[in-house]
Amino acid sequence: MIQKIAADILYDGKGGKFEEHVLILDDGKVVSIDSIDDHDPASIQFYEGILLPGLINTHCHLELSHMKAKVDTGTGLLPFIGQVVQFRDIPQEQIDEAIVKGDAEMQKEGIVAVGDISNKTDTAFVKDQSPIRYYTFVEMFDFLQDSMTEGTIAQYKEVYEGQSDKGGNQKVFVPHAPYSVSPGLFNFIKDANPSPVTISIHNEETKHENELFLSGTGGFIDWYKGFGFSLDHFKATGKNSIHYALAHLNPENRNLFVHNTMMSLEDIKAAQAWSGHVFWATCANANLYIENRLPNYSLFQEAGAKMTIGTDSLTSNWQLSVWEEIKTIRRYASYVSLDELVTWACYNGACALGFDKDLGSFEGGKSPGVNLVACNVEDGVADIVNSHVQKLV
Repeated sequence: MIQKIAADILYDGKGGKFEEHVLILDDGKVVSIDSIDDHDPASIQFYEGILLPGLINTHCHLELSHMKAKVDTGTGLLPFIGQVVQFRDIPQEQIDEAIVKGDAEMQKEGIVAVGDISNKTDTAFVKDQSPIRYYTFVEMFDFLQDSMTEGTIAQYKEVYEGQSDKGGNQKVFVPHAPYSVSPGLFNFIKDANPSPVTISIHNEETKHENELFLSGTGGFIDWYKGFGFSLDHFKATGKNSIHYALAHLNPENRNLFVHNTMMSLEDIKAAQAWSGHVFWATCANANLYIENRLPNYSLFQEAGAKMTIGTDSLTSNWQLSVWEEIKTIRRYASYVSLDELVTWACYNGACALGFDKDLGSFEGGKSPGVNLVACNVEDGVADIVNSHVQKLV
């Protein structure tokens, strides 16, 4: 069935912005973007606001959806993690219900693909049946303890086998963060995955992470002691944590670095010189929730970085909405244009997950989904403060 859809502004998802144009679809597949003057107005569905492709959430922890509002805001990363691990013995029915609701919320918010962190198989049943396409990151950590590596591998092989690979879903082993993965576990991850795949890793999320690698100091020393682990064997590298990760990752993969609130321009440029397949995920609301800090986006802009957007989990966010992340970034870093943010949320996200053949942009032959951002538009400028997303296709 042919559909003709137009709005005040139409974004193609990869940098194109159009006014007085119409999106032509055939059974949900993009045919073209045409001048509105070339079509009978009676044949066009016209909306007030913005049209854009389905949104891509490159970083989520769907399995933690039952933790909404249970962890304090503004504590910093180490106390935040400490509170998270205290919540145990949650009834499985409650966990399952929250996962279903989290997936449904993302569908409603116009999200068509998700890079999802999984430490368990709890989310597999939802992913098997959801219209959202999931890239499951089976996340591994051994707390830098060689004695734990073998057991960690055995544990997460079971998680990998139990996770969803139906309906275009993908799954892959990934490291948690530089401060929690030993060289031996990094080597397993590198060897166990085919190439190219997408590898996600939390990165430079707190000052303590860099202090550990720069000088062997900072809050992680006592944090590890609290779990009964010693870091006496750890040797500081004299560089920020991302350099340890780069030494153990495969540059042929799509490597997705997440959070990045402490990144310097030098670190960004070093990563991009190491590989042409580097992507960066920002989770603005989660960064504010946990540490009251955002990345310096101007550094990523200066470096020409390929930015993407994630929601993190309901443990560290108030909702699972990429559009709300965009609104937050515009509120606190208005120098990042809406035009640029749409590209982060659509095309860049699809490329980061390897889903750009079908998703991320209004290009002929793709079926990326269509979202309406309902808002007031005057003189080509959208007022997004009170806007909301409505999934059309």
